[in-house]
Amino acid sequence: MTIIEGIAVVFGVICVYLVIQQNIWCWPAGLVQVTLYVYIFYEVKLYSDLILHVVYIGMQFYGWYHWLNGGNDDQYLPVTKLSRAALISWIMIAITGSAAWGWFMATNTEAALPYGDAFTTVASLIAQWLMARKLLESWIFWIAVDIIAIGIYAAKSLYLTSGLYALFLVMATCGFLKWKQSLGNPNTVKAND
Repeated sequence: MTIIEGIAVVFGVICVYLVIQQNIWCWPAGLVQVTLYVYIFYEVKLYSDLILHVVYIGMQFYGWYHWLNGGNDDQYLPVTKLSRAALISWIMIAITGSAAWGWFMATNTEAALPYGDAFTTVASLIAQWLMARKLLESWIFWIAVDIIAIGIYAAKSLYLTSGLYALFLVMATCGFLKWKQSLGNPNTVKAND
């Protein structure tokens, strides 16, 4: 498992670095990472994370497509922000979705840490969707996910993955700051360099 986990970690770091840079190659790198984690999470019975990574496979293709084609008049897709109302709505979806999915997993499966696992699943889906749309707040959701994930993966003895999420926490903070600098300006960073 550690070899597969190690490869997934390397591709995860490459992916997030490229996302911070708004480089289109983040999507194929992410595709390798999430595919490997489907197997890893099956082995350690983190079923919510497994389902999440299956969904991520499709999200990698969507993000790749949207970053290439989501700008106006063939321009690069700029970083934008959610309205306050939309941000509050996404937070409420994260809270209620986590509670509902955690309850389902706790009562219907042998899932380890069902509520923490549910939160990382629901909040990650939100973060991934917002990232594919190049919304600044995606990084806020990633930061919350990273904090919880560090503890979950350490508790399951996935130390490389726990370390990866500690690094992701630092990278997500840097990503937030870098994307904030380019907010709304499609010419600041070229998405397909």
